[in-house]
Amino acid sequence: MKIITRILIAATGLFNLAGCYDAGIKQTIQETGFIYCESGSVEFFNPQISDENSILEAISAQIYDRLLIIDPISQLPSSNLAKSWQVDKTGTVYTFTLQPDVAFHSTELFTPTRSMDANDVVFSFDRILNPENPYHAVNTGHYPWFDSINFSHMVESVKAIDKHTVQFVLSSPDNTFLSALATSYAVIHSLEYSQKLASIDEKELIDIKPVGTGPFKLDQFQKSELVRLKRHDGYWQGPAKMSQVVFDISSRGTGSLAKLLRQECDVVVNPISSQLPVIIENDDLTLYSQTATNVAFIAVNTQKPLLQDARIRQALNLSIDRSSLINSVYYNSGIEAKSILPPASWAYGNDSSFIRYDLNYAKGLLREAGIKTPLELTMWVPLDNNSYNPSPKKSAEIIQSDFSKIGINLTLITSDLLSRNELIDHDIDLVLTGWNANSSDPDSMLRPLLSCNAKQAGFGVANWCNEEFDLLLDLAKETNQPRYRINIYRQLQNLLNEELPIIPLAHGVKYQANQASLKGFTLSPFNTYSFHDVVRIKEAE
Repeated sequence: MKIITRILIAATGLFNLAGCYDAGIKQTIQETGFIYCESGSVEFFNPQISDENSILEAISAQIYDRLLIIDPISQLPSSNLAKSWQVDKTGTVYTFTLQPDVAFHSTELFTPTRSMDANDVVFSFDRILNPENPYHAVNTGHYPWFDSINFSHMVESVKAIDKHTVQFVLSSPDNTFLSALATSYAVIHSLEYSQKLASIDEKELIDIKPVGTGPFKLDQFQKSELVRLKRHDGYWQGPAKMSQVVFDISSRGTGSLAKLLRQECDVVVNPISSQLPVIIENDDLTLYSQTATNVAFIAVNTQKPLLQDARIRQALNLSIDRSSLINSVYYNSGIEAKSILPPASWAYGNDSSFIRYDLNYAKGLLREAGIKTPLELTMWVPLDNNSYNPSPKKSAEIIQSDFSKIGINLTLITSDLLSRNELIDHDIDLVLTGWNANSSDPDSMLRPLLSCNAKQAGFGVANWCNEEFDLLLDLAKETNQPRYRINIYRQLQNLLNEELPIIPLAHGVKYQANQASLKGFTLSPFNTYSFHDVVRIKEAE
């Protein structure tokens, strides 16, 4: 769905982003680029070593390319840095042919002497897979998303056949492999840059001063304030239409809308739902919306002895009035979640006997579990809105009120980020969060959140591990029979609805509001796309 308002171009003037720029910079950013406003935390620019972070995904999609991308129309993996691929009869050997003449960024620190080749691809994945790789332990030394899907078990080897051919050998047939290579995490680094940094004993800079093949390169970074990217003129698909993009990461909530209305922001993503009428009614703005493959949920910390009782988790689930959430938080733009998978998924199974609103049954389950009310619980609540939850604080307050009706006092704890240690050390019982899928494959919503590997990687905030669940996941990705895969995913959803390590709440819509003069954005239910084709259409004189 796309809502486009009438175009009315406003005059632009000199822009000063909250005093972040040096006084000597006089050019108007809007004349040569645009300002993208989204709050978030950025420490490293390499998504391989980060967990899910929408602002980092948007930035890294401009700096790096991947072998494959998810086509926004077919929703299937399609060519990118790899122009083609072949799979052998066993389904375990994938051979990729690379695009020729793909240039890496030139920076103050590094000037490449050659185009991207197979050795760069091998280095990019060997860093993840091989503990002996000199860069494996650099910076965090962890690869949360790859660990959560057990990537090191999935891939046995990666090798360069020749300069433009790379071969991946898998441990077993895997229907999810191509989708994994198309996620925002599977970026390609420069081996030559890594060698330069190692020679000057500055390996950590590979993730702080990144070099990729994307349409833009890093120019300026001020933590908690801004990230400025400049056009990569040697981009293999031709130079981007705009010469710079500035990410304003300092605003949140209503502040972003105010900046958009004052033309201090050109793009705002995930606006609060209550702001949508203001945006729609403004002739200077365009509002895009895209059905997203996502889910908002409560993760139950199953390491807590009390919450290991499934009856208590079921009681929490039955006490939540999801229709109130949809009306009050999503302004009817979202839908109630009956499963972790959204209705658009080809594997969706809806068994509403589990996911429903039933206060009497919830109270009965607490009594059966021997719980004496009032019961005291804590829930961590993020500060930033997201496509799966446009107002976490308001959602948390509604859930808090719902829980009180069955005798549960819920204390809300708000902060920007939650680490695994904080989850354990701060005695947090519940986490209000969600997930945006990277592909249309159901595995991309189930495995990173709920597999035993996800728990070990610190990616699965429910701290849940179920061997039957993992066995079914593995069966689903190995069989090529669609009918069998659907049946297995229905079994997985039924198991989750019975156990409820996470309590699904709602499926949201992905929104983007921008100045009507900007054209060329690609919206997808999955990854953020590059801004290569974005252009500002100036008003005819």
